[in-house]
Amino acid sequence: MSIPFVLASASPARKKLLQTAGIEPIVCQSNFDESQIQLDDAKALVETLAECKAQTVSSQFPDSMILGCDSVLEVAGNIYGKPDSPEIASARWQQMRGNTGILYTGHALLDLRMQQKLICCGITKVYFKPISDRTIRKYVASGEPLKCAGSFALEGKGGFFVEKIEGCHSNVIGLSLPLLHQMLQNLGYDVTDFWC
Repeated sequence: MSIPFVLASASPARKKLLQTAGIEPIVCQSNFDESQIQLDDAKALVETLAECKAQTVSSQFPDSMILGCDSVLEVAGNIYGKPDSPEIASARWQQMRGNTGILYTGHALLDLRMQQKLICCGITKVYFKPISDRTIRKYVASGEPLKCAGSFALEGKGGFFVEKIEGCHSNVIGLSLPLLHQMLQNLGYDVTDFWC
């Protein structure tokens, strides 16, 4: 069985996760305007955004499997996506250090061949180290936090500042491989159907 697998995301981390796991995705950035969706519930927000991203590119790829994802970090009731500026990233790290956060990643899987869809959310608890002001300044100056939901990349420099996680490791990077496996099974596929 050969079904094109489309990743509706420009995230290099998500693409690399899929490639490492044996899936060579067709990458198509959705360019969906996320500001259209305003929700106070983190789980509902990422699930809605993931579905919107997948639906936005669906007309370009008939008979394909399309995956849309979106991640946010919730700390002390505040929901954080990508920071808009170094100042915002610094302010977030002032709150995050020594604290815990919940990383939510919405996954929307559209099976256009069978006209099915599944929407799920991966949830992982992240414990941040109590880092210094100097470390925060240096980390923000590296530019990495500006590219990431929650202002950190577990697979990058930000990994130094995470004490531990509870839950799926790849979910924090932006795509839960175990959850994707389960979603494919629920749609009647084996993950090996998509291996290259």
